[in-house]
Amino acid sequence: MNLLLGCLTGFIAWFLVRYLAAGIFTVDQNERAVKTRFARAERVGSSTTLDDPVSEHLRPEERERYNFPQVRVIPPGGPYFKWPWEKVYKVSIATQTVSMAHDPESPEANLGGTLLEAVTKDQLNTGLTGQLRYRISEHNLYAYLFGVKRPIVHVMGYFVSILRERIANCEAPEPVPSADGLTAGTGIGSALALEPGPVAIGVSINDLRKNLRDLNDHMARECASSAARYGISLEASLITGIDPPTEVESALAAINTAHNHVSSDISLAQAGADQKRVQSRRAVEIETLKALAEVEPLKALAAQLRELSQAGPEVLPAYTRNVRLKLLSEARRVIFEKSL
Repeated sequence: MNLLLGCLTGFIAWFLVRYLAAGIFTVDQNERAVKTRFARAERVGSSTTLDDPVSEHLRPEERERYNFPQVRVIPPGGPYFKWPWEKVYKVSIATQTVSMAHDPESPEANLGGTLLEAVTKDQLNTGLTGQLRYRISEHNLYAYLFGVKRPIVHVMGYFVSILRERIANCEAPEPVPSADGLTAGTGIGSALALEPGPVAIGVSINDLRKNLRDLNDHMARECASSAARYGISLEASLITGIDPPTEVESALAAINTAHNHVSSDISLAQAGADQKRVQSRRAVEIETLKALAEVEPLKALAAQLRELSQAGPEVLPAYTRNVRLKLLSEARRVIFEKSL
C-alpha cells in the first residue's frame, strides 16, 4: 500500500514538474513567439496577410500565391503557460547584418562570402561587395516559421538574383550635350568603345560606381515584398564597392586619371569664365551709372528751360542773358568775334 502510494506520489510530482512547471515560459524584449496546438498555429480568425499592409508591395499575380494566415503573436513579457500538447516557437526580431556575398547553404562559396560576382552587359565579370540588413517581420511569422523551410536562403537568393539582373541589364546613360557644346557623363563606357575586343560596348563600370545610390534604392524597392513572401523584411542594402576584372583594371585606372584631369581643367575654365563674366557685369553697371550721372543734370536743365519758355516770351531770353553775364563776370579773358 505504501509502495503504491509512493509510486502515485512520484508520478504526480514528475507530471507536475515535467508538464506544468516546464510549461511556463517568457518572451524576451527583442523576441516574438507563436504557439501551436497539435501542430497548428493559433490564428487570428480568418485574417490573412493580404489584409495587412505588409502585402501592399506584392504584384497582383503574386497575391494569391503568398496568401498566409495571420497567427497570434505573443508579445514580450510573461510568464506564459503552455500545455503539453502545445509548442512555442520563439524568433528574434532584432536587425541583423550579413554580407551580400554570403551563401547560407555553401559558406565557402563567393570566396568565403566576401565577393559576389556579377556579369555586366558587355560580358565583364565584376565583383560586388556590400552588406544586407534584415529582420524577421512580426506581421508575417507564419511564412517565416511554417511557409518556407529556410527563409534566409530564399531571401538571399532572391536578392542576389535581382542584383545580378540589374547589373546585367544596366546601360550607360546617353551623353548629354551641355550649353558649350561638350558632352558629359560618358565615363569609361565611351573610352572602352575605342578599344577592340569584346569589351568595346556595354555598360560603364564608372557609371555603376557613380550610381551606387540609385542601385541601392532600386534593390530596396524590388525587395520591398520580401516580408510578404518569406517573412523577412530587408531593412537596407548597402553596395559599397564594384571591382573591375583584372584585365581592365589598369585601363580603368588610366581612364579615371584622364577623366579627373579633364574634369579639373573644365572646372578651372568655368571658374575663370564665371569670374570674367562677373567683372564684365560690374564694369557695365559702373559705366551705366556714370552715364546716368551725366545725363540727369542735362535732363533737369532741359526741364527748367521748358518751364521758363512756358512762362512768357521774354523770360527765356532774360534767363539766357543773366547766365551769360554771370559767365562773363567770372571769365578772365573774353574773345569776341569781329564782324567784317
